[in-house]
Parts: sequence; structure tokens; C-alpha cells
Amino acid sequence: MMNGKRAAGPSEVAKSLLHIALMLLAGLVFAYPLLFMVAASFKPGEALFTDLGKPTALLPDARWSLNNYRAVFEKGAVGAYLLNSGLIALVSVSAGIFINSAAAFALAKLKWRGQGLVLTLVIGLLIVPFEVLAIPMLLIVSKLPWFDASGLTIGWLDTLHVQIIPFLANSFCVFLFYQFFKDVPDELVEAGRMDGAGALTIYLRLVLPVCKPVIVTAAIILFLGMWNQYLWPVMTVHTASARPVMVGLQQFFGRSTQWGEVMAYACLITLPVMVFFLLFQKQFIRSVVGAGIKG
Repeated sequence: MMNGKRAAGPSEVAKSLLHIALMLLAGLVFAYPLLFMVAASFKPGEALFTDLGKPTALLPDARWSLNNYRAVFEKGAVGAYLLNSGLIALVSVSAGIFINSAAAFALAKLKWRGQGLVLTLVIGLLIVPFEVLAIPMLLIVSKLPWFDASGLTIGWLDTLHVQIIPFLANSFCVFLFYQFFKDVPDELVEAGRMDGAGALTIYLRLVLPVCKPVIVTAAIILFLGMWNQYLWPVMTVHTASARPVMVGLQQFFGRSTQWGEVMAYACLITLPVMVFFLLFQKQFIRSVVGAGIKG
């Protein structure tokens, strides 16, 4: 015994090694499809299927090249699709966090008539699938006006804003922020009021800075939702100028039957999601763990 701690016995060491081995095995099982997609994106189409059952399928060899990625950019407007989806996701996340958190703050910390009814509607919307709302939303946006820089009416269809504005308010994110704001001490809000601060100042300077984990969680949810949009863009966007990457994948698949090129396209649209999650994974895990402790 050293420093009051008992040395780990052989059985404990064996259990730890077994636990690590099982975790590595589980990680490999879940990561294998992603690794195979990356490896396949560098191979010619015929080599992809010949290596399918071999243990060396993921290892680089002389056949690896960037030809599939060159073909992706030559056969389709992938750069424009990535730019469109990136802009849609960035605006949706930035504006969505403010709108949803402000709505949740009003529901959790302010007192006003009809507050309970609005909260009930927000919770009720969580169980309504988007497919039920898609046709009514399409009929609404098709009648709405929109003006360009010259003042001409251009409408909403075949634009970027038709893919952003209808989704800025997200019932799940509102409820997520609401659950977090309920745990913020009322004394913090009262102290701000005693100092003469208004509701907006309290929300921006006192409440919002203490909820970084839930902000990151909401940002990831909004980003994934907007980046993976498919049904709504198919219904509202018919030209390449405003087409996002998921619809672009369908268009590209119609032009190319080479699976190596399809895998390269899939890698290009997966990379931003992986980068976004890796940048904020610590805050996301902290938020999930905190929610589990509260529960």
C-alpha cells in the first residue's frame, strides 16, 4: 500500500484491459462504414468491389488517387451546393439560437397571459411530423412576396430564404432551452430587475452566458437538421442556384454510376458535419451528462 491507495490486483487489471478491448472493438464496428467510405473515395470503381471482403480494404495502395474528387467537381456544381448548404446552416444556427432561446426565456422566466397555452402548443408540435406540415407550408410560401435589391417581386420559391426562414423557430430547441432555463435561479433574474435591467438585458447579459452547453447542443441539432434537409428543398427548389448538398447528391447520382465518385461526394458532404461536431463535442457531452444528472 502506497500513499493510502491499494495497488490494483491482477483481476482488476484484466477487467480494465478487457473493457478497453471491448470499447476498441465497438468503436471499430461503428467507425468501419465511415472508414470504408473514405477509403473507397480514393479507389477506382472496379477496385472498390474487389477489396470489399479483404482485411486490407482500408489500407492505402498504389491505386489510390484523387480522380474521384476531380470527377465530382467536374460533373456537378458541388462547390455551389456546399456553399448553399453552409450558408443555410450558418444563418439558421445563428438566428435559430437567438429566436428559440428568447422564446424559451419568455416561457420560463416571464409572466404573461396565455403562457401555459403557448407552452402546450410548443410541446404538442414535438409530436407532429414535418410531412404533415409540408404541404400547408408550401401553399403558404408560394403566395408570399419577396423583393430583391432592385425592388422587384421574386417570391419565395427557388431561393435560399425559403429554406431558412420557415425553420428558424424549432419547437424541440425551444423546449430544450426551456428545460435549462427552469433550473436558472429566479434570484438571478430578480437581481437584474433590482438593478434596473429590462427583460432583454437580463436575457442577454445574465441568463444566456450561463447556458453555453445547451447552446452548443441546440447548435448541433439545428446544424444537422438544416444540413441534412432533403424533402423541403425538393419541394421548393428546382434550380441549381439554390440547391443544397443533399438534393445535389441525388442529381449527381443520376449523372454518375461510379461508386467511387459517389463515395467521394459523400465524403465531401460528411466532412463539415464531422468538423462541426468535433469542435463542440466537449460542450455537447457536458450538456448531455448534466441533463442525465438532473434527470
